Amino acid sequence: MTTTESGPRSGPVPPPSRREARKGLALLVLGMSQLMIVLDVSIVNVALPDIARALDVQGAEDLSWVVTGYTLTFGGFLLLGGKLADRLGRRRIFIAGASLFAAASLLGGLAGSLGMLIAARLLQGLGGALMAPAALSMLTVVFAEGRERNRALGVWAAISAGGAAIGLIVGGVLTEYASWRWVLFVNVPVAVVAVVGALRVLPESRDDRARGFDVPGALLVTGGLVALVYALVKGNDLGWSSPRTLLMLGLAAVLLAAFVIVQRRVKDPLVDFRLFRSRTLLGADLGALFVGAGLFAVFFFLILWMQQVHGYSPLRAGFAFLPMTGFIVVGAAISSQLMSRVGPGPLLIIGPGLGAAGMLALALRLDPASSYVSVILPALCVLALGMGMTFVALTASAVAGVPAEDAGVASALLNAGQQVGGSLGLAILTAVSTARTNAIAAPGPVGSPAHVAALVDGWSLGFVVAAGFLALAGVIAGSLVRLRPGTALPEPVEVIVPA
Repeated sequence: MTTTESGPRSGPVPPPSRREARKGLALLVLGMSQLMIVLDVSIVNVALPDIARALDVQGAEDLSWVVTGYTLTFGGFLLLGGKLADRLGRRRIFIAGASLFAAASLLGGLAGSLGMLIAARLLQGLGGALMAPAALSMLTVVFAEGRERNRALGVWAAISAGGAAIGLIVGGVLTEYASWRWVLFVNVPVAVVAVVGALRVLPESRDDRARGFDVPGALLVTGGLVALVYALVKGNDLGWSSPRTLLMLGLAAVLLAAFVIVQRRVKDPLVDFRLFRSRTLLGADLGALFVGAGLFAVFFFLILWMQQVHGYSPLRAGFAFLPMTGFIVVGAAISSQLMSRVGPGPLLIIGPGLGAAGMLALALRLDPASSYVSVILPALCVLALGMGMTFVALTASAVAGVPAEDAGVASALLNAGQQVGGSLGLAILTAVSTARTNAIAAPGPVGSPAHVAALVDGWSLGFVVAAGFLALAGVIAGSLVRLRPGTALPEPVEVIVPA
């Protein structure tokens, strides 16, 4: 049972028009917060070359932390954020998350070193992990079940689906006409408005059935993932058999093993492993993990190719990804229509297969002189079409594979899996591409034709590995998901966010 706490009222009950206006303002506040969370997955991508120059970052492996720092803590603490919101109060946790997000954004914008920027991104991810589940829960409290809630969820889904593309364009505008620091500063006034709006128009609520929350579990899994990503990112520089690399790999193994043990023994686990008895849920979550691992490579490597090799401005680079959004929408529409006829299983083979084909096209045809129109754009469109089909099928499979009361947890697991997969995948891909570049690079200055050719060759190998991740997602999800056409889905469903 969900209870809502409201302060004392004076005067008559507001007329329907005022109540509708208040709900509209509530949707505006919640939608603004969701857009801010989704934007920050992608908004820094087009600013990466400027960040590298300003903070004297030499290698792509170190630069990748600007992306993975956010997604690691966002994915690692997402489930804990939902449990805290249900237990302690959704508005309270939403405000705490927005305040932390604003403070971290300010810190990142003022950063004078890569280390400070990465720390700020880690804190941003934690703030987002507190905000996102609290906002979705409040949406279901404010809007009554049925047509009203469905319309609100439609707005939420549209924001989630388009946020990544909007982030690339906004990041391009801010980086080109202001500074890379403004891709972080811009969050501060937005977060302040969200906090003020929450205090004025959002009711406090909590779930009376909510039990404890597993803070040690969240710290263990996030710490283990950070240690693993660090080892993968620094392995080429330090040496894969160096004491520091082996120490970090060992630490990651210990922390992640401790996480599993804690989850099996604690009374209120962060992840209830009984849910994975469902082959469908397991297939959807593993599919999301490998989709995230493959998809992050597109934004990271192509942004560097566009700006460092072809001299694109940040704004032009942001707009270069805009067609992806349209094809993701088309793919999602196709998947929604076919789902009732064939079920999600075939779509989870076709979608990742198209994504892998688009990624392989990039790998085989990318070189320093490649044309955007004839090489990059067709590959992006095929990739986006497949990913649009995949996102819908994965989300439907995850929530249909569990009882209705576990749909929220299943949705959070799916989103956390994609973010964690993206972090690990980008670390692996940057390690692979850097190793390839170092192996074939001819002696010469940075920026010379030989050096650029070695860089692009390394990124191409990264795309090959990314294609393998997407293909593996199709094999795993397609073989494990077993849902008949027309399976009813519980609501609400949180849309998986392309990164």
